[in-house]
Amino acid sequence: MNQQKHIVLTGVTRGLGRAMLEGFVEAGHVVYGCARDEEAIASLNQQFGRPHHFASVNVTDDDSVRQWSEAVLSQRSAPDLLVNNAGFINEPANLWEVPAAEFDRVVDVNLKGVANLLRHFVPAMVRRGEGVIVNFSSTWGHTTSPQVAPYCATKWGIEGLTRSLSQELPSGLAAIALNPGVIHTDMLETCFGSSAKNYMSPETWGKAAVPLLLGLTAADNGASLRVSA
Repeated sequence: MNQQKHIVLTGVTRGLGRAMLEGFVEAGHVVYGCARDEEAIASLNQQFGRPHHFASVNVTDDDSVRQWSEAVLSQRSAPDLLVNNAGFINEPANLWEVPAAEFDRVVDVNLKGVANLLRHFVPAMVRRGEGVIVNFSSTWGHTTSPQVAPYCATKWGIEGLTRSLSQELPSGLAAIALNPGVIHTDMLETCFGSSAKNYMSPETWGKAAVPLLLGLTAADNGASLRVSA
């Protein structure tokens, strides 16, 4: 039997996050997750119970992330696997038509939110001397499309941030940028409308993604990977 892992996962209540949660739990691992929806978080705690635990956290708020990390690390060791999955996409529009507040939210969630998690969990992983960090990228972290410029910018940023982080980590740790592929999620519906339903479901995606994530090691440090399902 594989050794039980401690996994920290953001954006846990829906879509890809929910699919990963269910896959990790089914495989026998312990998940500490977060998302903003308090009602959905309460439902997860009721459904899964201990040793798993879920909290309502705003990843864009550094103090909120700090408090959550302290609570997690007071109960568990440093995570074996830290998955930055939380994401937000702008309503399709020409770049100059995207409202400033909406642009800020895309950047705050997709880039600054990731940095906040890294700031408060990576030191414990470094002290432990092992662990894997996965930052969710996108197909739009390698290509571009019109009307999603803010999202593309953040996912290109995740690729650069993750590669730079990989060069800073000591031996025994790894940072990987992961492109999940094109999956039928709420975010995809924002861009593709009704045609989003023609793409793979998060549940089907999770059957390929979870084993891939659990199989990552320090040897994968610096890689930019894609889930093939």
